[in-house]
Amino acid sequence: MPNDLQIARQAKLRPLGEIARGMGIREEFLEPYGDSVAKVKLGAVEELSDRPRAKYVVVSAITPTPLGEGKTTTTVGLGQAFSHIGKRATVAIRQPAMGPTFGIKGGAAGGGYSQVVPMELLNLHLTGDNHAVTAAHNLLAAMLDNHIHQNDDFFHVDRHSVTWRRVLDVNDRVLRNIIVGLGPQTDGIIRETGFDITAASEVMAILALSTSLRDLRERLGRIVVASDTGGNPITAEDLKAAGAMAVILREAIKPNLMQTFENTPVLVHAGPFGNIAHGNSSVMADLIGIHAGDFLVTEAGFGADMGAERFFNIKCRASGLRPDAAVLVATVRALKAHSGRHRIKAGAPLPPELLAENPDDVHAGAANLLKQIENVRLHGVSPVVAINAFPTDHASEHAAIRSIAEKAGARVALCEHFTRGGAGAVELAEAVAEAAAEPTSFRFLYPEEATLREKIEAVATKVYGASGVEYDFGAARQLDAYERQGFGRLPVCIAKTHLSISSDPNLLGAPMGWTLPVREVRASVGAGFIYPICGEMRTMPGLSRHPAAERIDIDERGEIVGLS
Repeated sequence: MPNDLQIARQAKLRPLGEIARGMGIREEFLEPYGDSVAKVKLGAVEELSDRPRAKYVVVSAITPTPLGEGKTTTTVGLGQAFSHIGKRATVAIRQPAMGPTFGIKGGAAGGGYSQVVPMELLNLHLTGDNHAVTAAHNLLAAMLDNHIHQNDDFFHVDRHSVTWRRVLDVNDRVLRNIIVGLGPQTDGIIRETGFDITAASEVMAILALSTSLRDLRERLGRIVVASDTGGNPITAEDLKAAGAMAVILREAIKPNLMQTFENTPVLVHAGPFGNIAHGNSSVMADLIGIHAGDFLVTEAGFGADMGAERFFNIKCRASGLRPDAAVLVATVRALKAHSGRHRIKAGAPLPPELLAENPDDVHAGAANLLKQIENVRLHGVSPVVAINAFPTDHASEHAAIRSIAEKAGARVALCEHFTRGGAGAVELAEAVAEAAAEPTSFRFLYPEEATLREKIEAVATKVYGASGVEYDFGAARQLDAYERQGFGRLPVCIAKTHLSISSDPNLLGAPMGWTLPVREVRASVGAGFIYPICGEMRTMPGLSRHPAAERIDIDERGEIVGLS
């Protein structure tokens, strides 16, 4: 089978004006960026508002292995499959970060015959949104350090309280912890800081959750960067930086229109980190896509305990939209890994015993799938299990997953969209259409007025299966301070590993009877959530021994090679 880049170049692209007309968007609302990408003006939201509302479908997964289980590919494949059953769909996904593209992933546009094209544009600069986020974030960092250096009188920054680091869309571990201000006094004040990857920026989370340009501006102003010597929060508005940041992001707030290999419209917008942020594409894209066809299919990062939980409790609160169905991507290899009998390591070949036919191993890892089905139902949403088929799977193993899901009362479909495109996901499209046609009883996991501790404990006990929560002394003090400062009504976004439903990546399946350890709590006030940190969170990835960048090049015809 050809690689992803070779397949992508076989695509017969339709003019974007034609793609937009099929969504009900007139060409005057498009701002072309070359032939294959266009910005959609925000006026399209009002333009489409009187059209029927699409069925809203979120794609999540069981707890993945380090290799990922194909959520984006399934999202794209499902979007394509709807056309095979006479329905019109729009896909909404995050924009890939270039750091991981040049790191270990090599690309994140879907895969095989279910990908967004041109995949080179999607995986690289696209329309520059990520660069705009980087610039806006670092402008605030510069203005904060300038304020400390100039020592203005209207407030005094407690230098030890500064939480606003700088960002870069490159994996670079040596920038995680740095000292700035070295040199003469004119070069600033010496202090410790560091860099995060751009996807981890609160500005990126704000871009993804904003409902309008005005909302974006107000959220930027609410960003808390430090405290003064009296313990009061210092915001971007206090530093008079929010206006200039909004100017930088003026174009970036407009979603990007592309298409799939089979010409299904795709809105690509924003790429918030999946560990410390909500890990979902933008509200603006959804506000357009929800009136652009029969179905809007969007993707939530990582497993249902993380991406889907945040989709339900953070993104849906911001957008006001309510989901009609949820897809849970499951693979044979992931369920075998959750049996505890096999170890999968990124960059290493799969163990031969993992590839051997063994439906018993699939059943042994069933607890994870069952818990993630339960996590979707906790929110009153109908789950559909998508078996993402790999060439190394066996029919008996697919039958095992089907049996597990059906006994739990979930719809289930075998999917071959990677090799067959939309035709390979027709069973999934039919199952999702059935689920979405049912009456829904969507509900949030916790009310807005609950305390921050009550919200953390609701997620920990109901979604993760923990017996309780333990707070470090510093975390408890931070929670008390945020309640006093008026941030207690914000939802919570628990930062933890994605490799386990628990906070320990070594606990597989659906562990019970463990305690969630909260060692620190931070506030993304502009984005609109509090994030407790459980375990070590790497917000600036490093490169592997042989990063994907080593394989990426440009040939004599000027074409990119090596993306995958």
